[in-house]
Amino acid sequence: MPVHEIAQRGFDAEAVTYDRTRPSYPPAAVAWLVEHLGIGPGRRVVDLAAGTGKLTVLLEPSEARVVAVEPVEGMRRLLRATLPTTPAVAATAEDLPFADGSVDALTVAQAFHWFDVERALPEIRRVLRPGGRLGLVWNARDRGVDWVDRIWGVLDRVEKRAPWREHESWSEHDLPFDRWFGPVHRAEFRHEQPLPPEGVVGRFRGVSHVAVLPPDEQAAVLDEVRAILATHPDTRGRRELRIPYRVDAYWCERLP
Repeated sequence: MPVHEIAQRGFDAEAVTYDRTRPSYPPAAVAWLVEHLGIGPGRRVVDLAAGTGKLTVLLEPSEARVVAVEPVEGMRRLLRATLPTTPAVAATAEDLPFADGSVDALTVAQAFHWFDVERALPEIRRVLRPGGRLGLVWNARDRGVDWVDRIWGVLDRVEKRAPWREHESWSEHDLPFDRWFGPVHRAEFRHEQPLPPEGVVGRFRGVSHVAVLPPDEQAAVLDEVRAILATHPDTRGRRELRIPYRVDAYWCERLP
């Protein structure tokens, strides 16, 4: 199963920018996943679509046997540099290189929206052992601050058909898991990402739909972001800005 074209091109082209400017996940959200997925010493855990290892590195202290799966070469290269002792394999959610029932828990951070759900979910169920659990987490855009809303508004024009937009309307009752998994449980967390103004611009450059734009169009988008940061009364002249996020986390258990 090929990777979505936008994800393949965008994340490969801007893997370094992605790693430097994408937010991590708050400790409370990671602890919630670790608890409810039963992640601990000796457990075999797959971090699927691991990217540069933003979540993978946070699972390492659990002493579980973590395997990262990442299909995009540029992202996988950075993950291996950050976590040289963590196995990292090239594969997709729709075709996993693991035996039936060989995985205790599987996590997906900021990536489930790229999957072909009808193929990925039965494949994830196949590799999970009976009683194994799936955990999902997203840093969702919190637009409650005016300057933040304005800069995300610039992205709205670029990302009209971005797959992740469907997630914004999800609840634990809407996820299409009921054929393969039991009830979906949800929790919500909050955190902020501190960045200098040019780091905020980099945060936007690393967005897949921006990364694949022709150079002149990409420059125009990023200049709009710079203009907002340079003129908005809440950001003008500041050396550090804080981008807020709502963190949505879910878990469910494999049906027998």
